[in-house]
Amino acid sequence: MSGVKSNELRIVAFLCNWCSYGGADTAGVARATQPTDLRIIRVPCSGRVDPLFVMKALFNGADGVLVSGCHPRDCHYSTGNFYARRRLEVLKHFLPILGIDPGRFEYTWVSASEGERWKHVVTRFTEQIHALGPAPRFDDADTMTSVVQTALSPIAPLRCGESNLESIKSCIRDRLQSVDCVLGWKMGRDALHTVPYCIRKEADLDELVVGPTSVHNLANYLRDHRGKKTGILVKGCDAKSVVELLQEKLIRREDIVILSYPCTGTFDMARVEQDLGRYQTLDAVSMTETALCVTADGKEHIFPIEQYAQSKCYFCTERMAQLSDYAFGAADTPKDKAAPKDTPPELALLDSLSLPERMAFWKTNMERCIRCYACRNSCPLCVCRDYCISDTRDPHWTTQNDTSKEKLFFQVIHSLHLAGRCTGCGECQRSCPVGIPILALRQHIARTIRELFAGYEPGTDPNAVPPLLGYAAEEQSIKEREW
Repeated sequence: MSGVKSNELRIVAFLCNWCSYGGADTAGVARATQPTDLRIIRVPCSGRVDPLFVMKALFNGADGVLVSGCHPRDCHYSTGNFYARRRLEVLKHFLPILGIDPGRFEYTWVSASEGERWKHVVTRFTEQIHALGPAPRFDDADTMTSVVQTALSPIAPLRCGESNLESIKSCIRDRLQSVDCVLGWKMGRDALHTVPYCIRKEADLDELVVGPTSVHNLANYLRDHRGKKTGILVKGCDAKSVVELLQEKLIRREDIVILSYPCTGTFDMARVEQDLGRYQTLDAVSMTETALCVTADGKEHIFPIEQYAQSKCYFCTERMAQLSDYAFGAADTPKDKAAPKDTPPELALLDSLSLPERMAFWKTNMERCIRCYACRNSCPLCVCRDYCISDTRDPHWTTQNDTSKEKLFFQVIHSLHLAGRCTGCGECQRSCPVGIPILALRQHIARTIRELFAGYEPGTDPNAVPPLLGYAAEEQSIKEREW
């Protein structure tokens, strides 16, 4: 884009080869007067335009991006623009959470014979971008010095209650002969921490731990046991990940034995460790009905679960797995389903910020990122780790530059790959060693999916088709962009 004149802006257009590119050519043959800001990239079909193409352009200097294809029901490949319409609408709703004005991106439809319409589209979009001015750059954004935390009230009681451990052990003991292993938790480096655990023989049951410190989502390990009969202990949120894996046929139902127990909340261990501070010896760990009691270096610390629960637990309406083979106990009934006002705290914070403040928020947080990819490795639905876009140099999507922009771009990639699939288990944020609130990006997309696709919730129906893997000729919540 070095040839851009001083009074021009950088506008990128992805045009369908069969219709919109033909429409642009028709306008050119007719010598229609058009702005010169546009840089056209011809693609076989609008369905070929991955949202990452748009994000890559916006992250790397484009002031605006336009996507144009055949009119719906008139696609050269029959359904390409139907798929594109859903993906691009989700993308348009996603941009503001990053601090990008959604007016910098538009998609529309122009046929090969509509040269005059193309002139109107490109002129209007160029005027819209000029009205917005040059796009702010992430590298030039301010930093945010303070964040106001909001008090949370759970929609169902949070407790450190009993987990029916003996009943769970008895059930596993009776079925060890029929499964290769059972996935559970055991004590980690001390009594305060747990780690995933593979139970293969009866003696292993002595180390099994189930409770509010059992924070890992064990569904992350199911694909490593593909083809083997495997049991798995699940909380309500973990079970949604199992259902989503079944839905995408990444595991088989006949290979999985699901053992569920009622979850009454799990601790945010990062906050517990932060407030506990460094210690030499851990003397004792116990639980009351409402709190975790830790004695370290002779000093007692009390951590009430209503103050130290993971943020996802405050709005959880799935305390018990909907799909299970064996259930132990019953879950508390939420006061009501999560209402729109019951927005997770990180997402509520971002909603309250202006676009420049959101950009500053992400720049400030991403400067702390060490690119360890724990968020990717802990995600049960991040299924392309063997050929991850962050590792490959063909295509070269990300660089190793230590900039907040490159780090955020990876999170954008991860979030868009999980659109309509993320069950909100929170493993990405829980595993982040520097505490970046990246779950807010997934939560924002999940909210968009619910609004656009009739309340669709991932991980609830193993026979459902994720919204972005399907289409409808007549969309209920997506308007035809005929401007």
